[in-house]
Amino acid sequence: MNTGALIIGDELLSGKRQDKHLAALIAMLGERGMKLSWAEYLGDDAQRIEAALRRAFASGDLVFCFGGIGATPDDHTRACAARALDEALAIHPQARQLIEARFGDDAYPHRINMGNIPASARLIANPVNQMPGFSCRDVHFVPGFPSMAWPMVASVLDGQYRHLFSATPDVEQSCIALDAREGDLITLMQSFVARYPALRFSSLPSFGNASIAQMHIEFGFSGPAPLVAEAMAAWRAALHAAGYQVLDKA
Repeated sequence: MNTGALIIGDELLSGKRQDKHLAALIAMLGERGMKLSWAEYLGDDAQRIEAALRRAFASGDLVFCFGGIGATPDDHTRACAARALDEALAIHPQARQLIEARFGDDAYPHRINMGNIPASARLIANPVNQMPGFSCRDVHFVPGFPSMAWPMVASVLDGQYRHLFSATPDVEQSCIALDAREGDLITLMQSFVARYPALRFSSLPSFGNASIAQMHIEFGFSGPAPLVAEAMAAWRAALHAAGYQVLDKA
């Protein structure tokens, strides 16, 4: 089961705010032996949000959607989720109770809409201000505020997806080949990708930086630890045989 993220908000695309959710989600998944397969940033564009959610529901992936579930006019996510599911919006009874308990008469006419969610939705408890998120299938909707979103994500993972946790998570190993050019090594790369299909291979060229002045390439393998160790040892040997100086990644 792949894991993805949808991160919503014009403020992220305009640069007014810097996203913190992606790094936090990667870390939370890593602590549980999981990894992020994909992520997508979206502005407050209802048509794009709906299309992204239709893809998410159809994928069968575990997806966390951050932002856009409030009650202001730029919060489109709740309605988009309902349309993507071909469902009606409905005030969730438990959400109504939570919102009325917090705001009293001020819950109406606007704040109550935070509980207006797809008819099939399940609530996600919010430990900070009690305004819930919600889940539809394996897509989970949380606020854009990190202090609220992150404990809600953790509770979903720990409560529903322990069967995906791994005690032996994938690892990554890297090395650096000095004065290497990708074009000269494509055939060798292809042979290793074919030799180790269970691993992910990466090639990151650089024309020089503060750490290493000359041109170089950082190569990496990620996957099960024993296979990564085997592949990296063989890759380093192949680079040495081809005449390259190989360094450990700092």
